[in-house]
Amino acid sequence: MNHVQLGLGLIGIGRPWGYRPTETPGDGEARSFLESAWRRGIRYYDTAASYGASEQRLGGFLKTLSREERAPLTIATKFGEHWDAAAGQPYVDHSYAALKASLDRSMERLGGIDVLQLHKTTPEVLRSAELGRAWEYAAALGIAVTGPSVSDLESARIAVESGYGVMQLPYHVEDTRFEAILDAAAGKGMQIVVNRPFAMGKIVYDGGPEGAFGRMVGAFRFILARRFDGVILSGTKSAGHLEENWRAFEEARGDTYG
Repeated sequence: MNHVQLGLGLIGIGRPWGYRPTETPGDGEARSFLESAWRRGIRYYDTAASYGASEQRLGGFLKTLSREERAPLTIATKFGEHWDAAAGQPYVDHSYAALKASLDRSMERLGGIDVLQLHKTTPEVLRSAELGRAWEYAAALGIAVTGPSVSDLESARIAVESGYGVMQLPYHVEDTRFEAILDAAAGKGMQIVVNRPFAMGKIVYDGGPEGAFGRMVGAFRFILARRFDGVILSGTKSAGHLEENWRAFEEARGDTYG
């Protein structure tokens, strides 16, 4: 049986995002949400340098855990896109100096990184010597699993051919561009991180609240049909929504693998 877990994408606790963006939670609300996610059983947390306050908030939560509680968690972050706090917006810089500085800040905030991904990936950057140096620096810091977060097919093909350990990509019923890539990557043993399973919320919110849960189940079932090892990310910042996502995911997984 393929192993796919429900993970948590944490852009929403750092800055506005989604099909219907809402206000970013305060520090206390974000901490409570992370605590509830951990109690619920979430063990994969995906953040990024460009997610506003997300890394700092996740890092603060991680410091409250014992070594035994932290051990089973997977902490994934990204570099390549950065956050301009003064302007309140992200920007892209893939130079070695920027990647190294970003990674150093992320390590300081999070206390350790299990999975590192390249943000705003392009084919040119994947082939660059500066990125190669950045991956070497990450390896020197003890980060064993690296790979790109892709949004174009050429980058995805390069990633599969290059033998990365992980690749993040969008995949849902309304966007199947990466279907063949997902299968090829799974065939090579890459871990797959699927983002935007609900099309940034569009699949859930469009069509009325009465059928929202069923649409969640259907969205997860569609993705799980690909048979891969990895993670499907829920992008919520609400404990109630996360609980619904968890129940929908478990139902879909039971339908698919049961």
